[in-house]
Amino acid sequence: MAEVISKSPVLLSESALKQLRRIKEEQKLDDTHGLRIGVKGGGCSGFTYVLGFDVEKEKDEVYDLDGMKVLMEKAHGIYLIGMEIGWHEGLNNRGFTFSNPNATESCGCGTSFNA
Repeated sequence: MAEVISKSPVLLSESALKQLRRIKEEQKLDDTHGLRIGVKGGGCSGFTYVLGFDVEKEKDEVYDLDGMKVLMEKAHGIYLIGMEIGWHEGLNNRGFTFSNPNATESCGCGTSFNA
């Protein structure tokens, strides 16, 4: 198990934390699961965000964000440092939002970016 780091390279808004806690509870996940934040190749702009619950893996750095265990591969940090994950609930759509200062361009859906 990795050492838990208190200063995370990403931020979670209060509304995002509330939704993530609700999802974790609904899925009946225990404390062996953390929130995985990362990137993967694909999407219309080059990279897509990874956001979901997972178990800790060898390459992970572990962070504590207001009591939420966050897992992130160290190599993904260069794409995600300073990013804020929020939650939007509107009449036409609802879901997680990604505000990434490292993105040089992004697509209209907001889940794909280039850095």
